[in-house]
Amino acid sequence: MSPACSAWVLVGLAAAQGSVARPSEATAGADVARTSVSRAARWLVESQKPDGSWGAGSADSVQFLGFSPETFYAFKMGADGVACLALLSLDDAPERRAALERALGWMVQARVPRRGSSWDIDCSWSALYGFQAMVAAARDPRFQGADWKEKLRARGLELYALLEHNQEPLGGWGYYEGPVVSHRPTWSTSFATGCVIPALVEAGKLGWPVDPKVTARAVEYIRNCHLPTGAYTYDLRPVPWVGGESINEVKGSLGRIQVCNWARREAGDKTLTDEEIRQGLRAFFEDHRFLDAARMKPIPHEAWYYNAAYFYFFGHYHAARVINELPEAEREVWHQKLRAELVKVQWADGSSLDFPNMSCMQIAGTSFSLLALQAGLKPGG
Repeated sequence: MSPACSAWVLVGLAAAQGSVARPSEATAGADVARTSVSRAARWLVESQKPDGSWGAGSADSVQFLGFSPETFYAFKMGADGVACLALLSLDDAPERRAALERALGWMVQARVPRRGSSWDIDCSWSALYGFQAMVAAARDPRFQGADWKEKLRARGLELYALLEHNQEPLGGWGYYEGPVVSHRPTWSTSFATGCVIPALVEAGKLGWPVDPKVTARAVEYIRNCHLPTGAYTYDLRPVPWVGGESINEVKGSLGRIQVCNWARREAGDKTLTDEEIRQGLRAFFEDHRFLDAARMKPIPHEAWYYNAAYFYFFGHYHAARVINELPEAEREVWHQKLRAELVKVQWADGSSLDFPNMSCMQIAGTSFSLLALQAGLKPGG
């Protein structure tokens, strides 16, 4: 294990000794967000490798040594896809533009990951976030030249083909196999499914040949995961596990609520009301201490309500996106609360980390945090 990874684990173990604090009333304004974004952007540019990618793409944690080497490559591509989204969201500047072009250049020519083993479908992460990056870049005015348009479309459709192939029969996407090992996976999660639905919608608007039935099945999947409490179940099963300290209670669903509500709204689901979105956001901040307690814990799902460390920045990014689905006049109050939870955990070098076991999580965490802050500064971006 590298010295950096060892440091992450030590910090995580220290955080694991803490208790669940009371809800924070802190807020942060737009200027604080701009400073945080600038620091995160600098870290992304400076940590980029010469080939345009980030991270090791190999096992850098003993926890994941049982996984296929292909899985680490998939994690790398998935995290790099989030980094591309982050760079795309920034105002143009020479060094940022150069980093973005290098990153997209790597994404469009790198090998598409394969399934790691009979039970390991983590190649889904490269498709889920690589596809989002290709769609976002294809919509960007800076990449409308014929050469870029063709490359982005071609790679986007390759990643879409992987998504279509790995959509399980119930309509979702997952990353491990279900109880039956099959050529087409048989298990999925609400949050993995929800995160890509808006990109599928946008791809259709671009004229890409995305089967609307693929999107419709995904939307129906997350709607079927929705519980009367406002929570979304982790996965879809005939009898969901609820009650007690279940991951399917609201306190264990804080991030999933945001991504699934955002996906449904972007897909045009008129059954989802603004008040349901507000209810999910209120829970996110009132019960935020459960995300705080989980952040930096090195073992997945070891915190209260089975929260995992890597729920943190994923959840905040999607909270920022769903805030922008509300009427414009009320968004800033929500974003001020969200900013405070992000800037308080940004490291001195500008990066952010929630799960201390893989270098790719520092790439993803920094990028998700930057994107969440940008969503409050550039709501249409």
